[in-house]
Amino acid sequence: MLSTDQKREFVEEGYIQIPALVPESMMKPALRAINHSIGEVGATGDDRKNFRVAGFCAELVTSPILTDIINRTPILEVAEELLGKGNVSPVPYVQIAPRFPLAVGKEPGPDNGHLDGIGSGTNGTPKGEYIRNFSLFVVVYLVDVTEPESGNFTVWPHSHIEYEEWFREVGHEVLKKGLPDLPLSRERVMITGKAGDVVLAHHQVQHTAGPNTSPHVRHAVISRIPHKDCEEINKDAFTDIWREWEGISELTAGYRETSSSN
Repeated sequence: MLSTDQKREFVEEGYIQIPALVPESMMKPALRAINHSIGEVGATGDDRKNFRVAGFCAELVTSPILTDIINRTPILEVAEELLGKGNVSPVPYVQIAPRFPLAVGKEPGPDNGHLDGIGSGTNGTPKGEYIRNFSLFVVVYLVDVTEPESGNFTVWPHSHIEYEEWFREVGHEVLKKGLPDLPLSRERVMITGKAGDVVLAHHQVQHTAGPNTSPHVRHAVISRIPHKDCEEINKDAFTDIWREWEGISELTAGYRETSSSN
């Protein structure tokens, strides 16, 4: 399904966007369930205590209406093309991630990116700790996001490689103090797209949900897919970013040789 050019783009940029990968017939019931939950159940779903960790619509995160968007579309097939045949499994849950508009007249603040798993004390990981529990970040737009500053999934291209080089120099243990203020070579990209578009990103790409100054809610479903050996490889992937990516090893081999000789 993926072309060689798309695979090369993923290696170099750390992410790719695939248009129209999820059919409308799956998105409509998902949106209906999400909007009903937010409007009738409440913003935190039935899990107010863990809202900051679980996100919105906690009672829906394991519902097949949502998980099928990952498990019964070509997304897992594409994930296998990157991570290797037999190295991924259906996901048991997803994150439901609406991005609401800012108040009228309010200007966006600093759009700082992050890496997942760095403990803040309010995200499920204690402050001063960090984890690495997935390999591939998947974002599915459920609505059109055609303009910047519309709550776009936002990435810093090439940052996965720059962080790998930095962690090799100083050790990934610096993440105990939070994300380092590393000057990145590329500007952020606010990814625009249509409903049904899918973005796949390397776990070590700096990213964020961008500000939303549009009049519309940005609806998306997010999944974090681990390689079958993710738990075993654990934090070694911070300094060996292609160790899990067997499906594109022919493209990463030259990169690994070059980076090892530096």
